[in-house]
Amino acid sequence: MSVRRLAKDQPPSFAFSAEATEQAQGWVAKFPQGRAQSAVIPVLWLVQKQEGWVPEPALRVVAELLAMPVIRVLEIVTFYTMFQLSPVGTVAHVQLCGTTPCMLRGANALKTVLDQRIGHRGPASPDGRFSWEEVECMGACANAPMVAINDYYYEDLTVESLNGLLDELAGGKTPPPGSSIGRTGCAPQGGPLSLTDPALYDGSRAKTSKLPNAPEKVGAL
Repeated sequence: MSVRRLAKDQPPSFAFSAEATEQAQGWVAKFPQGRAQSAVIPVLWLVQKQEGWVPEPALRVVAELLAMPVIRVLEIVTFYTMFQLSPVGTVAHVQLCGTTPCMLRGANALKTVLDQRIGHRGPASPDGRFSWEEVECMGACANAPMVAINDYYYEDLTVESLNGLLDELAGGKTPPPGSSIGRTGCAPQGGPLSLTDPALYDGSRAKTSKLPNAPEKVGAL
C-alpha cells in the first residue's frame, strides 16, 4: 500500500456544524458506555461529508469527542482510502476504476478525458471545482467501465458519455446515476436473456403442478 500523508496546507481549525454534531452524537449513542471510539469511522465520514475531505484539525476534534488518542484517529484516516486527505473538487470528485475489467472495456480512454478536462490526477483543477483519482475495483465489473462521482456510480461509460457527465456537472446539473446505456442492474446488455418467463417465479406453476405418482389426497396422519 502506498504511503498516505496529510496535506501540507491545513486550515487553522475545524468545528462540526450543528447538524453534523447531532449526527455524530447519534453515532456515539449506538455503542456501550466507554466504547465511543467504535464510532470513529462514521464520525470521520461526517467530517468528510461536511468539508469534502478530512483536514488535520478535525482529527483532534474527533479524538476529543470519542475520548481516544489523536494518533489512533490518524492511523485510521490514513489507512482507509475512502477518506480524502487533501481538498477535492467542490463540484465533483471523480473516482475512476482502473482494475482489469474496466481497463479492458476502455478505462484508459476515460483517463485521457479526465486528464484533458480536469488535469493531472490528485490535486483539484485550477478553479477548485473538479478533481479525480484512479482507484481499485468498486464492484461494478459487469457494467465496466465506470466511475464514482461524489456518492454515485456512473456505469457503461464511453468517452462521449463521460464528457457529457462532466458538461452537466460543470453546468450545475446533477446527472442521474446508473448505466449510460439503460442497463438494469447487472443484467446483460440488451436486457435479461434467461428466466424471462414469469411463470418461473410468480408461483403459478406451483399451484397447478404435482409430483409424478403423487396421490390425489394425503390422508390425515
